[in-house]
Amino acid sequence: MSSFYLTNLVLVQATITGLLLALSIQVPIRMGVFSFAGAGAYGFGCYAGAILVLDYQMAAVPTIVITGLLAGLVVLVVGLLIAKLNGLYLAMATVAFCLIISVVAINGGELTGGSTGRYGVISDFTMGHMFAIGAIALVLVALSERGKLGRRVDAVREDPELAASMGINVRRYRLVAFAVSGVLGGVAGAMNILVRSAVSPLDIGFPLIVLALTMIIVGGSLSWKGAVIGALIFTWLPDLLAVVGEWQELIYGIIVAIAAVLLPRGLYGVYVDTKRSVLRRRRQEATDKATAQTPPPTSTGDTTDIDRLAPEMEAQR
Repeated sequence: MSSFYLTNLVLVQATITGLLLALSIQVPIRMGVFSFAGAGAYGFGCYAGAILVLDYQMAAVPTIVITGLLAGLVVLVVGLLIAKLNGLYLAMATVAFCLIISVVAINGGELTGGSTGRYGVISDFTMGHMFAIGAIALVLVALSERGKLGRRVDAVREDPELAASMGINVRRYRLVAFAVSGVLGGVAGAMNILVRSAVSPLDIGFPLIVLALTMIIVGGSLSWKGAVIGALIFTWLPDLLAVVGEWQELIYGIIVAIAAVLLPRGLYGVYVDTKRSVLRRRRQEATDKATAQTPPPTSTGDTTDIDRLAPEMEAQR
């Protein structure tokens, strides 16, 4: 087990950062906000983490905390600026934000390293830190899907007008979705630079949107469990497909297309539907069995069913 872990350490690290990236897109979508700002926050987090470590010699944990908060604040400001947009227009505005981060990285001079990027980011970051941060983020997101908060989030997504009529501040929930998305993306980016030690403009931008969206579409967009499934599949799948050589991208695309067409609710959605179908069938079988074991009503003497029901019918009149 330890040899497998050490051999695939890079993939394990990529799985955790990929999961947080997927959650940064999944959280706003679960609130009905079609936003990709989390991918832009990821790029921001990569460069902000590199700057804090290289230029200010900051330790790993404070770097991640500060980067996450800064990314959350930046994305919150973006959310305030585009709060009146919805649907495709909102999605395009957040894609533009991601592209702006890439442009700033290329033209940032010595601060961002230009087209070369920043490298040599060495800190005291450990896998223990990474597992702990990933677990905390996952637990907090999972708790947001349960209880009263989970029901409010579902209401905001499914019917904003009804949610508002029930006293739920829809605008506040959507802005919180932007902020949480930024924090998750920023933390993922900061962890990525601390384990990779280098970042360039080619590592951020639109490909991150495609990766994160693929993860949550195939895994399932309405639960953190879908994000986990998607992160595991699309982090390890390219490595497994390496045996097919130049056909890797074609097979990868076919798998994604089939999953998107045949599994509109994602793999986790298929699991939930199957589980409900099995439980429904079991309840029906139990009901049929109980009905079959119930003895039919017997008549006593010459009294008919109508005679026995007569007092009740008279009372109803």
